[in-house]
Amino acid sequence: MIKQTIAFLGAGSMAEAMISGMVESGNIPAHQIIVTNRSNQDRLNEIQSKYGVRTVLKDNLNYGEVDQFILAMKPKDIDAVLEDLKYRIDPDQVLVSVLAGISTSYMEERLNDGQQVIRVMPNTSSMLRESATAICPGYYAGMDNVMVAKELLQSIGEVFVIEEDKMDVFTGIAGSGPAYFYYLMEHIEETGNAEGMDRETLREIGAQTLLGAAKMMLERDESPTELRENVTSPNGTTAAGLEALHQAGGGEAISEAIKGAASRSKEMSKELEGMLVGSK
Repeated sequence: MIKQTIAFLGAGSMAEAMISGMVESGNIPAHQIIVTNRSNQDRLNEIQSKYGVRTVLKDNLNYGEVDQFILAMKPKDIDAVLEDLKYRIDPDQVLVSVLAGISTSYMEERLNDGQQVIRVMPNTSSMLRESATAICPGYYAGMDNVMVAKELLQSIGEVFVIEEDKMDVFTGIAGSGPAYFYYLMEHIEETGNAEGMDRETLREIGAQTLLGAAKMMLERDESPTELRENVTSPNGTTAAGLEALHQAGGGEAISEAIKGAASRSKEMSKELEGMLVGSK
């Protein structure tokens, strides 16, 4: 059981997904979770009613009682929030940011020396508690607080502690990955429908096939290559399908998709931080 008090600065959809997972997991009592925003009392009332957490407008928050602040506002508001936090918190309190494109160094430069900052990136599956979440500590973050943040995030799925310079690659795989699977399912559904099967059945068949394959990979001590070879008989149907996929450039397309998403993630981080600096 986590014995820290957590405050969400922001009450958007990602914040709600995390709150839901934390409350349902039982890892932290609901009364130790505080949710804030600047002025939308109706949204706070909705969150409090659904999850039993404490809510308060940001100006009325008791900053001193909070152990970890989860920054979940819009990225464009980060500078104002950091400027406010700089004069309200001490180095023992931790900032956990879920803001895409904002580096730990950017935040540290705008806070007092020694402030602990942790950057995390859940993906959209967090709403089902099946997220693949990256976590990377800033320069001053203590491992004890990193572990608390990790335990919190395990309420919404699996957590991977990575170096921050790998965050763009993580984005290309886990952040954009759900869309790759949906794209694959679009083609499975379209092709099967053209062959006479109904779309609803095809969707269930395709989703279960992908789910089962993923579960097998997670539960067996075999590489993806070994698993693929195990289910591919020489001159069989799977071999024919894989050959067609290879001839169509399937593997190269997947690689290019990941590289393209990772490259764009890096560009967007520079653009966002540049825009924030330039707006001053």
